[in-house]
Amino acid sequence: MLDRAARLRQLSEVDQDLIRLVQDPRFGRWLEQVRSIGGCAHPIHLTGSTTTRDAGTGVVLHHYDTATEPAERLLIRCRNRRATVCAPCSRIHAGDTFHLVRAGLVGGKSVPADVRERPRLFLTLTAPSFGPVHRATADGERCRPRRHTDPCEHGRSPGCLATHDATDPFVGQPLCSGCYDYPAHVLWHAHAGRLWKAFTDNLYHHLAARTGHTRSGLRRTVRISYAKVAEYQKRAAVHVHAVVRLDGAHGPDTPPPAWATAEVLAIVVRTAAAAVRLHTPYSRALGEHELRWGAQLDARPLRAFGGREGLADDAVAAYVAKYVTKGAAGTSAGLDHPLTSPDDIASARLSAHIRTLMGTCWRLGGLPELEPLRLRAWAHTLGYRGHILTKSRAYSTTYAALRAERADHERAAPDPADEPHAITDAHWRYVGSGHTPGAALIAAGIAEDQAQNREIARAESESVGAAAT
Repeated sequence: MLDRAARLRQLSEVDQDLIRLVQDPRFGRWLEQVRSIGGCAHPIHLTGSTTTRDAGTGVVLHHYDTATEPAERLLIRCRNRRATVCAPCSRIHAGDTFHLVRAGLVGGKSVPADVRERPRLFLTLTAPSFGPVHRATADGERCRPRRHTDPCEHGRSPGCLATHDATDPFVGQPLCSGCYDYPAHVLWHAHAGRLWKAFTDNLYHHLAARTGHTRSGLRRTVRISYAKVAEYQKRAAVHVHAVVRLDGAHGPDTPPPAWATAEVLAIVVRTAAAAVRLHTPYSRALGEHELRWGAQLDARPLRAFGGREGLADDAVAAYVAKYVTKGAAGTSAGLDHPLTSPDDIASARLSAHIRTLMGTCWRLGGLPELEPLRLRAWAHTLGYRGHILTKSRAYSTTYAALRAERADHERAAPDPADEPHAITDAHWRYVGSGHTPGAALIAAGIAEDQAQNREIARAESESVGAAAT
C-alpha cells in the first residue's frame, strides 16, 4: 500500500492544496478573512501592524498585528472594476458607480434632492468614421448594398450584400482592412480626453453666445456638471455616454437661472460638439490628423419624478454601472492587461481588426514625436488612455466617500482611530496577491454563496414591497 505522502502526490494540485489549507490550525481564521472580503478573486496580501494611542496619556486604545494571522498576512480586496478579473469586487464597484451617478440625478450622498428638477441630458458622442465596416441590420436589410461600384485599390468590393445580426462576428470588421485608417483610429483614442475637454469648454462658449452673455459672465452664473462613461462600439471605437446637468454658480446647492432649460442645453450640445477641431502633432511618417467628434450625436432629456417624457433616472444610473464593470476583453475590444512585447499581440485570442489596432499602437508608439502619448503602454486598450468613468467635481459624491460610508456601516464596533484625541501609528508592507489553487476554489464558492444570498434577499424584499402595495 502507498504511504500517505505517495497518495497525496496522486491527487491534483487543487486537491493537494485544499488538504493543506483545511489541516492548517488557523484555517477558520483564514476562512473569516476570505468571507470578509466577499470571496475576492485576487486579494492583496499585507503584513504589518496598527497601533492607536490616546494623544494625551499615551494609553494604547487598540493594537492589531498580522503576526497572529494565517501566514502572518491580512487579505484585503483588490477593488478591480473588471468582472473578468474579479467578479465580487466588480459588483461592489458597479454598486458604487450606480449610487455615484444616481446621486447626481436625484440627490442624496450630500447632493440636494432638487437637482432632479435641473436641466439634464443623457448624451452619446461617437467617434468619426475611419472606414466602412460591416453593420448589423434588421428586417432582412442588407449590410451595405452597392450597385455598379468599382473595387477599391486593394481589389475589394466597397459593398456587402449579406444580412448580419448583432451576434455576427463580421459586425464591426472593416470591409477592407487596407483602406481602413488605423493610425487615425488609434490617434483619436489617444486624444479622446482632449476632445471631451474641448467639448465641455465649447458648451460654455456656445451657451454664452446663445443666451447673450459673455463667457466670463456665464461662468459666474452657470456651472455645467457631468458624469461620463466610455464604451467600445462593435468597430472597437470608443463612444461616450454622459449625464450633463446645469447648476447655478455654486454647483448643486444653487439652481440655474430661468433661461437655462433642457431645450437650450440640447441645442447647445450639438453645436458645441460639431465645432470641436483638434490636430495631432506633426509626424513625418503620418503627417497631421484632424480630430473631431462623429456626426452621430444623441441627446435625450431625463425625466423628473413622475414625468412621462425622457429617460428614467434609475435606468440611466443602472446602465452606466453595468458598463463600467466591463473591461476591454469583456467587450472583445482589447485586453485587460498591458502588453510587454509585440509577441503578446500575436499570442492573444483577438480578431484581425483588434490585432491590427494593437499592432498600430505598438508601431506608432515607437515614433519619437508620439512618445508623450505612451501608445505602447495603452496598446491593450487600443490607445484609449482615459478612465472608464470620470465626472466633474461638483456632479456628486466620490468613490472614496462611498467606500468610507460602506466601511462605517460594516464596522461592528466603533473605530478607536475616530476618537478626537487619538493618534494612529501604522506600518504596512505589500507581500503578495492572489490565491493558491485550492484557496481560489474556496473563495469562488464563498463569492457564489454570497451572490445567491443577495438574490434571495432581493427577491424577498420585492415580494414584501409588492404585498405592501
